[in-house]
Amino acid sequence: MSYFPIFSWLKTYRRADFNGDLFAGIITAILLVPQGIAYALLAGLPPEFGLYASILPPLFYALLGTSRTMSVGPVAVAAIMIAAALTSPEVSALGNVTQSAVILSAQTGVIMLLMAVFRMGGLVNFISHPVLTGFTSGASLLIIISQLPKTLGLNTPDCHVDVACYQQYFQGTNLLVLAISLGVFALLVFFNKPLPALLNKIGTSPALITAISKCGALVSVAITTFAVSYWHLIDQHIAVVGFVPTGFPALQLDFFDMEKWKVLFSPAAFIALIAYVESIAIAKVVANLRNEKILPNQELVALGVSNIVSAISGGMPAAGGLSRTMVNFSAGACTQIAAVIASIILALAVMFCSEWFYNIPKATLAVIILVAILPLVKFKSILHTWQYDRGDGIAELATLISVLIFGIEEGITLGIFLTFISHLRKASHPHIAVVGRLPNSKHYRNIKRHKVETWGHLLLMRVDENITFTNVNFIEDFIENELRNAPNVKHIVLIFNSVSDIDMTALEALEQLNNSLKSIGITLNFAEVKGFLLDKLKKSELFSHLNGQLFFDAEDAVTKLNAL
Repeated sequence: MSYFPIFSWLKTYRRADFNGDLFAGIITAILLVPQGIAYALLAGLPPEFGLYASILPPLFYALLGTSRTMSVGPVAVAAIMIAAALTSPEVSALGNVTQSAVILSAQTGVIMLLMAVFRMGGLVNFISHPVLTGFTSGASLLIIISQLPKTLGLNTPDCHVDVACYQQYFQGTNLLVLAISLGVFALLVFFNKPLPALLNKIGTSPALITAISKCGALVSVAITTFAVSYWHLIDQHIAVVGFVPTGFPALQLDFFDMEKWKVLFSPAAFIALIAYVESIAIAKVVANLRNEKILPNQELVALGVSNIVSAISGGMPAAGGLSRTMVNFSAGACTQIAAVIASIILALAVMFCSEWFYNIPKATLAVIILVAILPLVKFKSILHTWQYDRGDGIAELATLISVLIFGIEEGITLGIFLTFISHLRKASHPHIAVVGRLPNSKHYRNIKRHKVETWGHLLLMRVDENITFTNVNFIEDFIENELRNAPNVKHIVLIFNSVSDIDMTALEALEQLNNSLKSIGITLNFAEVKGFLLDKLKKSELFSHLNGQLFFDAEDAVTKLNAL
């Protein structure tokens, strides 16, 4: 059951669960059709690549995944990363973009499986939330920039910073395309909030409200496709999806090309990392709502196999999608049976309805993407992070800007690097408090925050960080500065209730500090040393040559040193 989590919940599967899964599966399938096509076009691929990635991968995730309600398929952020990879000069030189996309799917899956073999499920913890938010906001802005021309009926501009060029470029706006885009946008906004509020007022059931409100994308596609077909708007230069093959491609294993694998390894590794991080975050959100548990390493296996299956079936890389998952969850999905039902419905649509997709306006799909992506641009988050922690704020802002200027891979690499720099800076400048005793108590607090009792011959300091090679010099400088300001000190007490570890470099520095203080007639004492750290220090020479004493707590130190 650890390798096939599906069997753990199938044993208790009930008819009521199936009713919820059936309804959620139908609603999710309705969303999958426009999203699958839209994200494939966003990645610069034929529309069927997104549809194929929405059929078999969810089935294998249902078998292997630990999230009961996460919906796996093409996602916007991965799509823009795929587009960036496929348009890079070195990948373009390989030719056959569709084969490169299939290789990306296979490599993404293989990399995830290798991460699972080496138990790297915890790798997600090395990307901080500010960096992930900055990356998501930057990637979302790139998506918005790439889709805006489609809403105006324009090709991608090639003007750089030439204002006159842009003026001429926008003069080519197709007013009919713009009208379609504005109409679709208004319709999606109406389905998002006003319509659910109206249905709620008239007493509609919550489940039905969820179902109706999530049909906005499909209704938009249906209306605009009918308009294009009925009035022959292709003659008015309305760009449409075009031919979508009927049925499924033959399963293939012809994507093993070592030269291409070498070139595509770097973008595939980043896609695998981001797809995994995004999927885990989404899975944990819905799991927490139902008190379920997500196993990160098993998720690597499930997502890895899903992506390899996507490659075999001719699909693009897949991951957990936030909007689809929340729709699935809100519609009442109980288990991954909902995803199985959605995949079956989508498969039937590909087999029998693909010719209906021909006249879907690209402008409609672009607006659907824009509406889905806009909430992911979080400028307020940067301000909030900056106010709370300047280092994390810098990392978040730098990630966003570098994604826009330098590219997706460079942006997230810089963000991770800045996060580690910020962490090292914090570790190298630990908080150290000179403490005194609160009146009529045995509690010791920072003299800068509280009115406390102090003693001229005693210097009590609490170190609020592990002591390592990165910060021991800072601690020594702090002690020397305090001694210059308090020339009558005879005893120093280091309170270690917040210290869990002392590395070898720091230990040697403390031994040297002990000798230096001894030479000028000042004792070095320790208080509140944790048991496991004490056991470790007893193996060193620090305590055997200690100039002072070891005390149980600060009160014990003050009482005994005052008595000397």
